[in-house]
Amino acid sequence: MSPKLIVLIVAAVLALAAFLWFVKFFFVWLRAALAGAYVSPVTLIAMNLRQVPYSLVVDARVTAKKAGIDISIDEMEAHFLAGGSLIPTVQAIIAAQKAGIELFWQRACAIDLATKGSGKSVVEAVRTSVDPKVIDCPNPQAGRNTIDGVAKDGIQVKVKARVTVRTNLDRFVGGAKEDTIIARVGEGIVTTIGSAESYKTVLESPDSISKTVLKRGLDVGTAFEILSIDIADVDVGENVGAKLQEAQAEANKNMAQAQAEIRRAAAVALEQEMRARVQEMQAKVVEAQAQVPLAMAEAFRKGNLGVMDYYRMQNIEADSEMRKTIARPERPSQ
Repeated sequence: MSPKLIVLIVAAVLALAAFLWFVKFFFVWLRAALAGAYVSPVTLIAMNLRQVPYSLVVDARVTAKKAGIDISIDEMEAHFLAGGSLIPTVQAIIAAQKAGIELFWQRACAIDLATKGSGKSVVEAVRTSVDPKVIDCPNPQAGRNTIDGVAKDGIQVKVKARVTVRTNLDRFVGGAKEDTIIARVGEGIVTTIGSAESYKTVLESPDSISKTVLKRGLDVGTAFEILSIDIADVDVGENVGAKLQEAQAEANKNMAQAQAEIRRAAAVALEQEMRARVQEMQAKVVEAQAQVPLAMAEAFRKGNLGVMDYYRMQNIEADSEMRKTIARPERPSQ
């Protein structure tokens, strides 16, 4: 094969590749131009070199342009490179515009990035701003079905509430979300029930709970605006006051029993101590009695005691024992 033919083949291949590469950008450029959202071919090539899906960016720009919203191609590219979702962000701005809500591109991008990975989206935020949503309080998914409070008379009151909220786009970025709303409303309900003199007051006017809670301004610092708090269900629970009194009485009884046991143990210890002292005294008596024969023997040796003296002493002891026997009452026969 001649060198000229090789050169021609290479040139043809390069020309074909250049043509296909040009066609790839041409149709995207043509689509943007026909939609009135012109994008220069150089911009498309630059986005391709930056590994930006230029077709997606152009589609987002065309969508915004058709809705009468002018967003530059650089702003869309920057949002994509920041990790945002282009199409949902543009759709959110269009929805806000149709609803008469002022939403700028930068704020929409901030909301989109703030909701990334949270299961929410900027479209949902705008939709909630247009169409308020209802939040169950407490959240059944958290494992609780009622908010329980205790009135001053000790009766437990169980409440289910539904909170209607609307997204506040100005506070959405950095504002607290649904869990904070649920926690604050639950705290307000418990406080309101606890300040009631009787559970009957709560049952008679459940709307007093919602009115009191609404006055507390629970949506401050959150991404929502609370429109209403509706009490869905009110029920009577346990008599917590009676249970506490019963537990206190049981504790007092156990304490009294413990103190009585301490006194009994002290009495037993004192009794044992007195018995020991009696045994000690008896031992001393026995010891003293043992000294008597020794003293008598010593008296015999020294001549201080004679035999007749000893016999007289024996007679006196025998006479004393006889008198004790006579004076002792007879035991009844078995």
